[in-house]
Amino acid sequence: MFAFGKYQRRNLRILYDAIGTLADAVGAELNQAKYLAILMPPLIQKWQQLRDSDRDLFPLLECFTSIAQALGPGFAQYAEPVFVRCINLIQTQEMAKADPGRAGVSYDKEFIVCSLDLLSGLAEGLGSSIESLVGRSNLRELLLQCCNDEAPDVRQSALALLGDLAKACVVHLQPRLSDFLTVAVKQLGSDIKDHVSVANNACWAIGEIAVKVGKEISPIIINVITCLVPILSATEGFNKSLLENSAITLGRLAWVSPEQVAPHLEHFMQPWCRALRQIRDDIEKEDAFQGLCAIVKLNPTGALGSFATMCEAIGSWHEIRSTDLQNEIYQVLHGYKQVKTLPPVEWMI
Repeated sequence: MFAFGKYQRRNLRILYDAIGTLADAVGAELNQAKYLAILMPPLIQKWQQLRDSDRDLFPLLECFTSIAQALGPGFAQYAEPVFVRCINLIQTQEMAKADPGRAGVSYDKEFIVCSLDLLSGLAEGLGSSIESLVGRSNLRELLLQCCNDEAPDVRQSALALLGDLAKACVVHLQPRLSDFLTVAVKQLGSDIKDHVSVANNACWAIGEIAVKVGKEISPIIINVITCLVPILSATEGFNKSLLENSAITLGRLAWVSPEQVAPHLEHFMQPWCRALRQIRDDIEKEDAFQGLCAIVKLNPTGALGSFATMCEAIGSWHEIRSTDLQNEIYQVLHGYKQVKTLPPVEWMI
């Protein structure tokens, strides 16, 4: 913090980066009054000094994103002015894109990207506590506009925020839920090759929405599966994150609407299970396996040809913490144990 009084413009960028990296590294340990009393006053002072058109805001916005994620609920005391400024920055840039003279600034998409990323940090850090801020703003309409933006990096950040808001306060998305799902499916289908990160965030956001709204997502399930199966079936060309998110989202769709997904199981079971076994143990993997069990129960014959691969996916767990999931997997395997014509699985004998 002493460096804030000494550093000039170029070195301040390095300082912001160092603080952001520190926040990423220590996480919630940063959320102590004695640390915040040292850390926040000079950052807030810089935040207040910089104009909305000043590009020096970019590294500061990125720094605040890391701090918001690290502090979690501890960032609540700073949240409202940060949230409001992000909204204003996005609105100003959207106006500048249409009418620079009226906006009084030249259009620069980086202001939108950095603001969307900081709003994602707030949603991740505050969780459901962000609900009141979202409810009093026009973020929903701005976000839908950004999800349709022609710039891939704007769409990428907008779709990430869509997923974070689905986790934190999906109720505020529901008046336009159909529109958000339509644009997410569109980005998943059209950006797979050219803009993988956009497609990846669209895929993840769809999965997060699914676990929150359940059957409301039914109208788009088949369209999403049509996009996901080629990704899972490809032998090369897609990055690891997209493969994992595709496997998780497919599982989440199967969990919330197994009767829609189960009839198509044999078309994707084997590559899906291969992808599932690469995913680390966490709540997202639990959701995916809940979906796996749900559709295998409805269509055990469709999964029979992929039985060995399914067992390998189950065996990829180091520890299944969910008792419900343990029971579901037991029921699936016990059901197959009663079948007399299982394919050979030598490594299990």
